[in-house]
Amino acid sequence: MSYDDGCTLEKNTSQKFQFPNSLSFDLIVSGQMAAEPVNVNEFQELARLALPKMYYDFYSGGAEDQQTLRENVEAFRRITFRPRILIDVSRVDLSTSILGYNISAPIIVAPTALHQLACPQGEVATAKAAATCNTIMVLSFSSSCTIEEVATSCNAVRFYQLYIYKRQDIAATLVQRAEKNGFKAIVLTADTPRLGRREADIKNKMIAPQLKNLEGLFSTKVTSDGGSNLEAYAKETMDPSLSWKDIEWLRSITKLPILIKGVLTREDAIKAVQVGLDGIIVSNHGARQLDYSPATISVLEEVVHAVEGRVPVLMDGGIRRGTDVFKALALGAQAVLVGRPVIYGLAAKGEYGVRRILEMLKDEFELTMALSGCSSVKDITRRHVRTEHERLLSMM
Repeated sequence: MSYDDGCTLEKNTSQKFQFPNSLSFDLIVSGQMAAEPVNVNEFQELARLALPKMYYDFYSGGAEDQQTLRENVEAFRRITFRPRILIDVSRVDLSTSILGYNISAPIIVAPTALHQLACPQGEVATAKAAATCNTIMVLSFSSSCTIEEVATSCNAVRFYQLYIYKRQDIAATLVQRAEKNGFKAIVLTADTPRLGRREADIKNKMIAPQLKNLEGLFSTKVTSDGGSNLEAYAKETMDPSLSWKDIEWLRSITKLPILIKGVLTREDAIKAVQVGLDGIIVSNHGARQLDYSPATISVLEEVVHAVEGRVPVLMDGGIRRGTDVFKALALGAQAVLVGRPVIYGLAAKGEYGVRRILEMLKDEFELTMALSGCSSVKDITRRHVRTEHERLLSMM
């Protein structure tokens, strides 16, 4: 079995997997080829085996006790379905649109950092997979590949994630480059006045490569006394004074729509609408910032009710199944963003792996729609799910 992106699986007396980082391992399975992964969790295990521990921990880990990391996934499991029967689902349409851009399903690639730690082709491979699946990729501010490399890799709709550093001229330059290279929206990550305490990175003394997008603008080479150089870098660059008033400045330097990522409360959702932002992403930064923040799915409805349909609401965090996508849409999200699963696919099987992750989630989502009695995304309503709170009320 071979893939077109450098990830190979060779059959011999034992099976030898050759992964992008040149790490290989042998699996003795009675001379039989290992089965193709059938869900996201199986891709995660392949990624764990493929990656050096430092990099796997960087991608998979959360802040401090990692309670929020676990809860992001577990909270979905406490939501159950209320399926309808005897509805014609002979044709199921997954397609939708975000900010006027049509996509094949409400599943978007979230911004995640440093894809070349997982695969030599990095974000270019991810971008090609997203384009093949006809969905949007949000390119990370901390991408291994440059804005220009990703933009010229394939024809697709892409958004650009932005951090605003102490030096705002850096943000201005990156926004201008994104706009010039055809990116369609800016996603401002607003939950990082300081970096969360990611203890696995500290223990591993995680060292991240310099960011090509910042070459000539800013040096990302820092030294650290006994910890992660990510933490040291963040202390030098992140702007703890960033506030709502800076949104006006950001709007003044671009004509692109701006979505804000990191909203978890009704109050911030209302403020985002008041300052004229074009969309909200309910997010706890993949549980990498403030541990014991709520699971995103648990606060999604609060945000949706607060904005009253004035701007689209998306969410990320904990999406591992197509059933999770359905639950998020039933609670009011217009689409979900998928982060870690994309990285797991990339680490295990390169561009092909990312494509399979997106296809798996789409296939599971389509099946969930059919079994719930929904022939289109517009048919998914709040009445199709029951939350834990509702279940407990029914028992009183």
